[in-house]
Amino acid sequence: MSVRVVLGAQWGDEGKAKVVDYLTAQADVVVRFQGGANAGHTIKAGDLEFIFHLIPAGIVHQDKSCVIGNGVVLDPAALFKEIEDLDARGISVAGRLFIGQNTHLVMPYHKRLEQANEERIGAGAIGTTLRGIGPAYVDKINRSTGIRVGDLLDAEVLPEKIRANIREKNEILTRIYGVEGLEEAPVIEHHMALGERLAPFVTDTSVYLNEAIDNGKNILFEGSQGALLDIDHGTYPYVTSSNTTAGGACTGSGVGPTKIDEVIGVVKAYTTRVGNGPFPTELNDEVGQRIRDIGHEYGATTGRPRRCGWLDAVIVRMAARVNGLSSMAVTRLDILDELESLNICTHYISKGKRLDHFPGNLKILEGCEPVYETCPGWQTPTSGVRRWDDLPDNAKRYLDRISELTRTPISLVSVGPDREETIVIE
Repeated sequence: MSVRVVLGAQWGDEGKAKVVDYLTAQADVVVRFQGGANAGHTIKAGDLEFIFHLIPAGIVHQDKSCVIGNGVVLDPAALFKEIEDLDARGISVAGRLFIGQNTHLVMPYHKRLEQANEERIGAGAIGTTLRGIGPAYVDKINRSTGIRVGDLLDAEVLPEKIRANIREKNEILTRIYGVEGLEEAPVIEHHMALGERLAPFVTDTSVYLNEAIDNGKNILFEGSQGALLDIDHGTYPYVTSSNTTAGGACTGSGVGPTKIDEVIGVVKAYTTRVGNGPFPTELNDEVGQRIRDIGHEYGATTGRPRRCGWLDAVIVRMAARVNGLSSMAVTRLDILDELESLNICTHYISKGKRLDHFPGNLKILEGCEPVYETCPGWQTPTSGVRRWDDLPDNAKRYLDRISELTRTPISLVSVGPDREETIVIE
């Protein structure tokens, strides 16, 4: 029996879904524990490509079960679209998908509030996906306004909560943002119907998962976003609204920390970021554009071009520390195959002082200059490699240096999007 957590060790988009899909072969249950439909996880299986925003990537393995835990904020419309897309491809989720009864919902007014707020702020906006994630977490923490999956199954409680919330949100929408509010009746009717559709999936997922662990099942937790977007440890305020780090796997699922055996951090062989916020190793030049073009670096959720830069060992060290990483899975090594040389940021300089640790102060971070160590490229394809020994020598040196600088061993290397394009390091 093993309980593993797989999560991003940068600013997201590290290729977590590929790693989760690969490791699902060794799991019985795959669990999403935080985030919402703002996460886009893409996997390739042969000629098929799947993009998931809510359902764990392990669902394409038809002998596996999947759980959406209480730490997620669930958009039912997005969920059912994914279910319908899977059905169209001959993949049924019936009896395999379980949703926590305490999972909070993203409601229509959350999306409208987020869009209105971003438009009001303008150039200084955080750069959200406009999926209503932040406002949904606000209502969850506010306690009196959050609506949970279990509420959808209560024909008396649900209409009362929706009416109260819409009246409150309409005041904000109309008086503060000057935009149109929502009508109560259509929202109530729609969500009453959603409750009937969701009912077969709803359970106490904490009980389900702990019983599975007690029965010797292998559990794989799938994080969304990345460690540097964690609400507590990331580049606040340019972060997401949940805990993307390993501790979130416990609070977002109801599984205690003593049950976790291994934490794997997924690290892209370079660094990318979507949206606003500091990015010390960003490349605003032809090299950055070249990496973006080769890697097709555009968001699966938003379609926005990702900001690209050299690998930053400082942020990966921070991710290793706050997550207690057991090992790393390095992805997208093949994207660097054509480059003549590569840089790794080893530390920062701030006002003449060396910084080896990631600064929590945003103002300090924005003034940091990255210090690079140059590595020779290998300029030969790696996508066909399946063994560590068969990698080009310079690729092995590059990976070894990343491991040294981050003080974390590498357990997997991905050299392409397909499951088979994976190197396992014993």
